[in-house]
Amino acid sequence: MRFKLTIAYDGTNYSGWQVQPGKNTIQGEIEAAIEATTSQKVKLHGSGRTDRGVHAAGQVAHFDIETRMTPRSMLFALNSRLPTDIRILSATRAKNDFHARRTAHSKEYRYVLFNGGILPPCERLYAVQVHRPLDMELMRKGAERFVGEHDFCAFMANPQRIVESTVREITSFTISKRGSFITFRVRGNGFLYKQVRSMVGMLIRVGHGQEKPERITELLDCKAERTARVPSAPPQGLTLWKVWY
Repeated sequence: MRFKLTIAYDGTNYSGWQVQPGKNTIQGEIEAAIEATTSQKVKLHGSGRTDRGVHAAGQVAHFDIETRMTPRSMLFALNSRLPTDIRILSATRAKNDFHARRTAHSKEYRYVLFNGGILPPCERLYAVQVHRPLDMELMRKGAERFVGEHDFCAFMANPQRIVESTVREITSFTISKRGSFITFRVRGNGFLYKQVRSMVGMLIRVGHGQEKPERITELLDCKAERTARVPSAPPQGLTLWKVWY
């Protein structure tokens, strides 16, 4: 039986999604909870790998197992064994051709900045403070330049693994402001290692007047490897919001 899970987690205390020897990870915690529930070792396949400190509101994963448990009983059993900063939001049966990563057709990430004087303590793990004023109009003009199909090589950190293609399509990229909080919403058919954080990092430079929006197009067109001119925004402001199939 193939189970599909929708998962939310606070990534603060974890070394990212993917299992790593000697490190505490989201995938590792859930696989351990499944084994404790069913006495079977399974491989959990996620829709994507989030980094250390990155959160999720709608991560999706699947696993195969021989069991008579219903999705509802699996849901409650796993949540009873997982730490409180990881929660299975839903568990359903999936068709055998469903794959959390390969059959996903789009994802949305959200990144939150606090552009003000004093960051509320309860927001410190979920928003990144930027003290200097940001030009919203310039950042929106910059975000528009990311939309479309491009080679995002200049906005990817080295994943230390082979990447078949650095071409991705961004279908929408919006920036909104409420009080001192600025939210970047980006949706696309897939994302490279640290791509969203790199795009936001560049837009912060644009918002500070350190780069012009046109510079983004130049970087996309040159298809060169990332340089120090493209900073990576800190992880805690980033959340994997939703995955579509």
